[in-house]
Amino acid sequence: MAVSVAGGVRPGKVIEVERRLYKQLIMGKEKLPSQFDDLDKHLEDDANKLEVERLAIKARLEEQARAQLVLQRISEQLTNTVINSLEHQLNSPQQMLAQSGLKESHILLLDLLLNKEPDLRRVRSLVDNISWLSTDLINLINSPASSHRRPQRSEVKVTDIKLVLNYIGIENLQAVIPYFFLRHWLPSGNTNLIWASRKLWRYSMITAIAAKALAALHQKDVALVYSAALMKQLGAATILNASARQFENTWGTWLRETSAKRDKTLYDAVMASAFPAEEVFEQVMSYGEQLNWQLLDLMDFNQSQLTQVLKELDLNYHFSEFSAPSAIVAKASCYAKVLILEQSRLIEPQEKRVLFDYYEFTEQELIRLKAQNYRKLDLV
Repeated sequence: MAVSVAGGVRPGKVIEVERRLYKQLIMGKEKLPSQFDDLDKHLEDDANKLEVERLAIKARLEEQARAQLVLQRISEQLTNTVINSLEHQLNSPQQMLAQSGLKESHILLLDLLLNKEPDLRRVRSLVDNISWLSTDLINLINSPASSHRRPQRSEVKVTDIKLVLNYIGIENLQAVIPYFFLRHWLPSGNTNLIWASRKLWRYSMITAIAAKALAALHQKDVALVYSAALMKQLGAATILNASARQFENTWGTWLRETSAKRDKTLYDAVMASAFPAEEVFEQVMSYGEQLNWQLLDLMDFNQSQLTQVLKELDLNYHFSEFSAPSAIVAKASCYAKVLILEQSRLIEPQEKRVLFDYYEFTEQELIRLKAQNYRKLDLV
C-alpha cells in the first residue's frame, strides 16, 4: 500500500523536479514556436538579434581566451628556454667571457693607465690594436667640442693616433678610455634593451662622477676609483648582452617555425612574447657583481688593482671592511642609486637616511657630492 504525501511536507524529489522545471523555463536555450496569444510578439525579432550578437561576442571572447592561454604558454616556454640557457652559461664563466666582448688588451690598457706615469708608447700600441677605440678617440678629438685641442686651422682633421693621444693627454685618457670601454660593453643595437641600457649607462656615469669627486676630496687615486666605478657594471652588461642574444635567437627561430606551419595563433603568440626582463634582472642581481672580477680573473688579471677593488665590492659583507678605494666606489654607487630613485620618487626620506648612515657619509662628502653636475661627464 502506497504511503500518501498529500498536504504534507514536500519530499525532496518534488522540490528537485520543480527546480528543474523553473531552471528549464528561465535558463533553457531551446526556442518554442509561436503559440497561444503570442505575448510580446513584437519583441521576438529583437530578442533573436540580441541573442545572435551575444553568441558572436561570446565566441570572440572564447577565442581571445584561447589565444591568451596560448600566449601565456608560449611566453613561459620562451622565458624558460632563455633563462635555462643563461644559467648554463653563468655556471661556466668562461662562456660568459667569450660573449662579453672583453679582451685581454682592454684590461691591460686600463691597468697601464692606472700607473702614475703611464708609458705613452705602450698606450699607443694597445690603442692601435683596438680598432673601434682608435675610431672613437679620433672622432672625439675631431668633434666641435674638442676644437681647442686641434691645430689652429680648424678644418684640419687629425687621423694619426699618435697625435690624437698627444692632444688628449694622459690625464684625460684616464677618463676617456674607461668611458669608451663601458660604452662598448653595454648592450647596443637591441630594441629589447634600449631603455635598460640607457638607464644603466646613466647610473654608471653618475657613479663615476661621484667617485671622482670623493677621491679628489680624500686625496685618493682618482683614476683607480673612477675606472672601478665604471667597471662595476661589466657583469651586468655581460648578462644583459648574453640574455638578449639568446632571446633574439630563440624568438627568431620560433617565429620562422610557426610561420612555416602557417599557424597564425602560435605565430601571434611568439610575436607578442616579451623579453623576460624580470627573470634576467634576477640573474643580474645574483651574478653581476661576481662576474665583474671573475672575468678579469679568467684573463689572469687577479693581481690587478681593478680586480681587487671589484672583488672587495662583491665579497666583503660589511662596509667597514672595505679598503679606501672600494669604500669610495661603494659610496658613489649608493649616492647614484639614491639620486636616481629620488628623481623617480621611489625612495622615502627615512630609507635615504638609512643608506647614508650605513655607508658612513660625512656632511662634507654630501656637500661635495651635491655640488657636482651629474648631467655631463667632461672628457676633454
